[in-house]
Amino acid sequence: MSSSDGRLPTAYLTPGSSSFADFLSHQAPDLLPGRGIPLPGVTTDAPHGTTIVAATFDGGVVMAGDRRATMGNIIAQRDIQKVFPADNFSCVGIAGSAGLALEVTRLFQVELEHYEKIEGTTLSLDGKANRLSALIRGNLAMAMQGLAVVPLFAGYDIPTGVGRIFSYDVTGGRYEEQAFHSVGSGSLFARGSLKKLYREGLVARDCVTATIQALYDAADDDSATGGPDITRRIFPVVAVVTAEGYTELPDDQVAAIADEILAARMQRPDGPAAPLT
Repeated sequence: MSSSDGRLPTAYLTPGSSSFADFLSHQAPDLLPGRGIPLPGVTTDAPHGTTIVAATFDGGVVMAGDRRATMGNIIAQRDIQKVFPADNFSCVGIAGSAGLALEVTRLFQVELEHYEKIEGTTLSLDGKANRLSALIRGNLAMAMQGLAVVPLFAGYDIPTGVGRIFSYDVTGGRYEEQAFHSVGSGSLFARGSLKKLYREGLVARDCVTATIQALYDAADDDSATGGPDITRRIFPVVAVVTAEGYTELPDDQVAAIADEILAARMQRPDGPAAPLT
């Protein structure tokens, strides 16, 4: 907002914190997610995103999300996107209240870009994970009224050369996960699927296949999770983060893997079995 003489307010030109969220909280707190008019009580009449899965492989990490958003027992949207780039070397998947989750994601993207422009360097992966934790904590009041935001964060750690995954709770608690993780209503079934499919030494394509299999298993048991929609050709959003950066797999590539999985499930509906030893 400019002053009457056309100049930016002094606050916009005064050196301060490298956090855009901190700046916004002082200058325009009403623009922060979860800082709107308090709701009178718990509500479920808003679209919710569901299942996100992530798994590491040698040289990076894969994150995949189904496309369904629900509102109670209603399918609110069939092709919502739930996986986004946070910056060039990290990604975030949203679960929970869809509208607020999208706001938090956009603010997180700006937060990382703002830090890089102010400090002249990028945050470490741990630093990025901590910044997201603070944004989630800022939504606590809305979470207590039924509009929770519970994202999944993953990225490529440049100093160590490995993919890493971080999960959160509604209070902003941050937890680093090992090998794979899932959040959302179908997460229990997705993690059970990954337990039997995941193994050390996976290459990128096998890891992508494992995450899509896990989403299929989640959709098989959780009505809020959408499986591959063959009629409409709607498939999961899949992102891969490596030393080369963030890449979202094209639809035709994801569709080809999903078609292979569906063809195999025609013979074995419960999916591939893991070895006993």
